[in-house]
Amino acid sequence: MGWTFHFFSNLLENYGSKLEPSDTLDDWPGLSVVYLRVPWGFLEPKEGEFNWSLLDTPAQRWIAKGKRIALRITTSENWMRYATPEWVKAAGAKGVTYQFGQGPKADGAQWDPDFLDPIYLQKLENFLAVMARRYDGNPNVAFIDIGTFGLWGEAHTLMSSQLSDEQTLAAVKRHIDLHVKYFKHTQLCLSDDAAGHDKPGRDFPIMDYARARGVTMRDDSIMVQPPPRSWYHAEMAEAFWPTLPVILEHEHFGSSKLRNAWGDGSLLLKAVEDYHASYLSIHWWPREELNENRELIQRINRRLGYRLQLHEISWPAEVALGAPFTVTTKWANAGVAPCYGGGFWALTLKDEKGGIVSVNVAEDFDMKQLPPGPPDKIPVAESAARFVIAHEYVDPFGKFAPATKPGTYDVFVSVGQRDGTPTIALPLSSDDGQRRYKMGQIIVTDRE
Repeated sequence: MGWTFHFFSNLLENYGSKLEPSDTLDDWPGLSVVYLRVPWGFLEPKEGEFNWSLLDTPAQRWIAKGKRIALRITTSENWMRYATPEWVKAAGAKGVTYQFGQGPKADGAQWDPDFLDPIYLQKLENFLAVMARRYDGNPNVAFIDIGTFGLWGEAHTLMSSQLSDEQTLAAVKRHIDLHVKYFKHTQLCLSDDAAGHDKPGRDFPIMDYARARGVTMRDDSIMVQPPPRSWYHAEMAEAFWPTLPVILEHEHFGSSKLRNAWGDGSLLLKAVEDYHASYLSIHWWPREELNENRELIQRINRRLGYRLQLHEISWPAEVALGAPFTVTTKWANAGVAPCYGGGFWALTLKDEKGGIVSVNVAEDFDMKQLPPGPPDKIPVAESAARFVIAHEYVDPFGKFAPATKPGTYDVFVSVGQRDGTPTIALPLSSDDGQRRYKMGQIIVTDRE
């Protein structure tokens, strides 16, 4: 979850081009993903010759800071003739010449491939196979857009080659299938415009097809137009967000202001609430957007995605080695979306030198089961776990090995993997630097 910064937004000049190589926007709170959206023609300028450095160079700047990347590869742009590499057309792929905003035109400045042409599809499949070898299952990749159909990868051709609804449905299904074939382990997403950019409703054949294949939705049309047409598909998101993370992209910040669509920015928070969004774009020169919206960003950060909160934890002041004891906790998800990846809370004891003495995980309580709720009525769930601090044991060779000695230990709580590895930050103080948080102390006595 988190904010996604458009380092490349179709044009390579937008919006990372003014940042120094060392500048990873560490001052933007909640930034978790750098988003790289570029035409296919830039990545494979000649068949079989790839320019992956275009993606890897900015990606590594953020990966080094513990962030992730997201990708969209487009095959149709209004600002260049061949977003699909020209060599694909030269190989015999059919297409349509069009004029942006007017549709097909013999002397138009732009060219769209026939998105179902067999030569085009074969060349595209070859590219996706190579791309998947690098990025599918890569833990540094948060999600990948199915952006190979439609203008700007937004799954519509209204302002370009103007395909019919039937042609669009057939083409989008084919492009979904191609991506699912090669990206088996990375979250895929599809623009809501595949169903029609302003058609109201919850269920659409193409979006139902995407969801059935594990593909989530994104909406690139937030606050493009002034109210009341600020967005169209919050109802569609109702079918996705309970199980899949919804991604929102607001209009270029400066353009939204010029159209009087931004207002005081409060609509952006409302979009997060209405869509139960997990990701939200930074779609402008980042510091300009940050400086004008700091308070709004902080408000959004209290709701975007999942926000795990530990409301209460209690344990006995004193326990005996080998004797069961109970730890009671109360948890809430103060965000708008589920914690899709889940997590388990753990109680860790440390000695005065910071050494880990005992790790105990509550495996019967998964954070993904915490329901999100409205900000004024967030549900709270209780989890009680029974633990035992290990005592001496005898190994098969008859030697005694002390596991835990009597003493006073610091108590830490964390959320993460089943083995006690912390993975999720909590809004608590006394972080040990590894996402464990000191809660107090416990006295451990000898069994006798």
